[in-house]
Amino acid sequence: MSSQDYDCIVIGAGVQGSFTAYNLAKNNKKTLLLEQVCYLPPLSNIVIMLQLLTASGPDLQGGPIDFLSHSLRNHMNMAKCVELQKICCETANVSLHPMMLYADRTPKTVQGQFQKLGGVIKDGQKVIDITPGSVVTVTTVSGVYRAKRLVITAGPWANTLLSHTGLQLPLQVIKINVCYWSEKIPGSYNVQHRFPCFIQLESEEAKHHIYGLPSNEYPGLMKICYHTGPETDPDERDRQTDRGDIDILQRYITRCFPGLVPIPAVVESCMYTVTPDDHFILDHHPTHSNIVIGAGFSGHGFKFGPIVGKLLCELSQGEVPSYDLSPFRIRRFQAHSKSAL
Repeated sequence: MSSQDYDCIVIGAGVQGSFTAYNLAKNNKKTLLLEQVCYLPPLSNIVIMLQLLTASGPDLQGGPIDFLSHSLRNHMNMAKCVELQKICCETANVSLHPMMLYADRTPKTVQGQFQKLGGVIKDGQKVIDITPGSVVTVTTVSGVYRAKRLVITAGPWANTLLSHTGLQLPLQVIKINVCYWSEKIPGSYNVQHRFPCFIQLESEEAKHHIYGLPSNEYPGLMKICYHTGPETDPDERDRQTDRGDIDILQRYITRCFPGLVPIPAVVESCMYTVTPDDHFILDHHPTHSNIVIGAGFSGHGFKFGPIVGKLLCELSQGEVPSYDLSPFRIRRFQAHSKSAL
């Protein structure tokens, strides 16, 4: 097998792709992980996350998490899910154990473990063509790579890549304004003071979720964001200047967080790739069974990275998945999906 030939290629080195590549390498598969940019320095996944926390120490750890809801139905549904999965949880009390991972550091840590297992990472590898077949050929701006199996975990660029295979999925890319708000009194919402992460499931100001993290990433700045945004082109997201979500957050912070200045001190951006039902897509390509797709994580996929990686690895190897994936199959969108084949 030449240096350009692999058992499996994974396109997209975010958290889903990184955990997929890690699981493949752990199963002794010669694996290539491709990323188009250069990086700078369910419930089994909770166990794996805890193992990752233990192995990595405080570099990945953040603060505890809490969920706020005025809706009894939402609260009961969440409590039932927690009970069914036998998760230790307290109601109306904040856990004192750090249970949050840093999204920017986790993929790099997983990639390090992947490389220790012999995995190969190549960045600066924007994919310009995919040729399906018994051996899949992936052409990038820098090279040509071949593998028996391909996993696509390309986030907002999923449909761009799938177009080379004759498939388009009902994916909408939206831009999220990631806002950081100044503490009026430094430290009042600090992670060291055990201020929790939270999700406001509904509020007076908006119908979508609002979530927040204690001041930590930027000293003296608390992260509070709206869980939706306007549609955007992933290659042109900086041209999207809609700030309606920031107006909502300013009203919310004025009402609920009097200790914060209600004008964002820092505004960054990220993108969600959303499906019509807000559930993931974890499935084989409908025409090419040796191509596996992980897409449409709809803004809530990060915490499922370990189990998604395991499942995509199993799918790519033709194994029976560890969990029932019927809710995540492409066929549920049969009326929406388009094929040029």
